[in-house]
Amino acid sequence: MLRLITDFDGPIMDVSERYYRVYQFCLQQIQHPEQSVQQLDKAEFWQLKRSRVPEKQIALKSGLDETQAQEFAQLRRKTVHTDSYFQYDILIPGAVEALLKVQQAGIDLAVMTMRRVKELDYAVKKYDLGSFFPKNRCYCLENDYVKTSDVEDKPLLMQWALAELPAAADTWMVGDTEADIAAAKKYGIKVIAVESGIRDRTQLEIYQPDFIVQDLSTAVKLILESGRVEIG
Repeated sequence: MLRLITDFDGPIMDVSERYYRVYQFCLQQIQHPEQSVQQLDKAEFWQLKRSRVPEKQIALKSGLDETQAQEFAQLRRKTVHTDSYFQYDILIPGAVEALLKVQQAGIDLAVMTMRRVKELDYAVKKYDLGSFFPKNRCYCLENDYVKTSDVEDKPLLMQWALAELPAAADTWMVGDTEADIAAAKKYGIKVIAVESGIRDRTQLEIYQPDFIVQDLSTAVKLILESGRVEIG
């Protein structure tokens, strides 16, 4: 049996609008009355995020001072995963079609994400993804889980998944961050990094995934070709 474990945000969901809306909100909240700021446009903001420019630097670049930049970074951390902003996430073009191809090929499919249960449930329900990801193929954080860092927490999710899932002859991981790559590498799983998420190619290359491709569709094509899986 062939298995694909995919991250959710990045390969399947485009989170750029959520992050940008939170940036706008934090900038508005932290700036002083009458203070002139330089709000970045979405393309520039997202490019900075994907190249891992720190939050404080983004704040300074937007016209806030050092103290404000610190406050901005703290407010952003508190806000970006709050319920009211998840509505801005949208599906990556072609992601659902790619998941359908995986299903049609008889590949075992699981999702592994740093979202909490309620955050994953919300998106799965909103975009009708339940047929791809039944509960016994969803690996995410409990609602009350205290996060450490993605690079530490994601391998724990992988450990949980591998202990629970039926044995597979071959397993692939698709993700968009260093945490996905670390989780896969720790357990000797082949990993494909996608450029459709929150890291650009330069950042992904640092962590040496097996492949870097444009998106989930391209990753699935690569997996199908490598396994010579015929789509029925």
